[in-house]
Amino acid sequence: MCSSQRFRPSPECLTRRAHTSTRLLPPLAPAPSRRRRRAMSTEPTSPPPPPELIHGSLIPALPDDLAIHCIALLPRAAHPTLALVSRAFHALLCRQPEPLLAARRALRLSDSHIILSLRPPSSASLLFFLLLPHPGWPPLPLPSPPVAVSSSSSVATDGSRLFLIGGSVAGVPAASVQILDPRARSWSIGPRLSSTREFAVAVAHSGLLFVAGGCVPSSPFWAEALDLSTSDAKWKTVASPIHLREKWMHGYASLAGKVLAVADRGGLAYDPAAPPAEAWAPVSPVLDMGWKGRAAVIQGILYSYDYLGQVKGYDPDTDSWSTVEGLERELPKFLCGATLANVGGLLYLVWEGKWKGKEEGKGKEEMRSMVVIEWAGIELAKAEEGRLRGKSSRPPKRDVR
Repeated sequence: MCSSQRFRPSPECLTRRAHTSTRLLPPLAPAPSRRRRRAMSTEPTSPPPPPELIHGSLIPALPDDLAIHCIALLPRAAHPTLALVSRAFHALLCRQPEPLLAARRALRLSDSHIILSLRPPSSASLLFFLLLPHPGWPPLPLPSPPVAVSSSSSVATDGSRLFLIGGSVAGVPAASVQILDPRARSWSIGPRLSSTREFAVAVAHSGLLFVAGGCVPSSPFWAEALDLSTSDAKWKTVASPIHLREKWMHGYASLAGKVLAVADRGGLAYDPAAPPAEAWAPVSPVLDMGWKGRAAVIQGILYSYDYLGQVKGYDPDTDSWSTVEGLERELPKFLCGATLANVGGLLYLVWEGKWKGKEEGKGKEEMRSMVVIEWAGIELAKAEEGRLRGKSSRPPKRDVR
């Protein structure tokens, strides 16, 4: 039949196909039914992305642990700019900085810093800045505290947090406790004081935040302490003699296991390890006569300065003051109002100055003024016969406009 001959290949044609094609094709699968096609259309065609890609990674080409290692190598002054890169960077630098801090500690890059509080003439509240002790870096602005207290508040630090104690709001004394975490650049509210306070003593000592004075002398909460090891701690009253409360505190520090406070009518010393009846005592007359204001403790020596600009150190073992030698030509002679701080074992003095000059703008020169922050880092060493020597470094001035 013609039809059978049309579809039946000849033997010669079969032989030719065998020589020209040796590839074997798999058999075709039967076409899926309509119900099967509907089921297949709902199945995903590719595996879902991992969770870290869904929420966004730090550097897309690197794993997060390696990206954190790279970010940890950058200076802390670059962190505010990095926080603006993406939400992932902002979360790492501001909200959950623990992995970055751990990486910096592993690399031994956890540098010290200074927190400055300034009150401009146009504002009654304080402005806070983070100052890195490296030349060339300007002060970095920090968020304002939730409660806009005045400069009559007291400040204490436990090494990683800053506690802003009391102060006044619109002329009314406050009982607020505000906590600044400079690593996350954020404030939180701590337990309220039992009494409102201004110009109080505030010292972080042996895991406790100790506060005294700055309130009515007859208050039963003249001195109190807060346990810093627990988040739900409350203030506890510290017993204190009534005859010691009539004092105006203007300097305090922690030295030799005691809390020291210099006052207008004799300083006080509080020993937490002593029995309550013996915990309070006047400070040494030598210490009281030489301590005129703010101070810092470095390697068991309390450093302060007099109104002639001389930096001195008090040794509690010998009960004597010694002038720090070697600073006569490197520091100003008048340092009234300066702040002293222990920054990584170095003595830092920070003071405020003013600068007036001409600045070009829009084709003409304009007179303007700004607040200038000056500081000096002093490397201290003990010489023969208990003498103290210091070597100062004066970086460029930092301007706060």
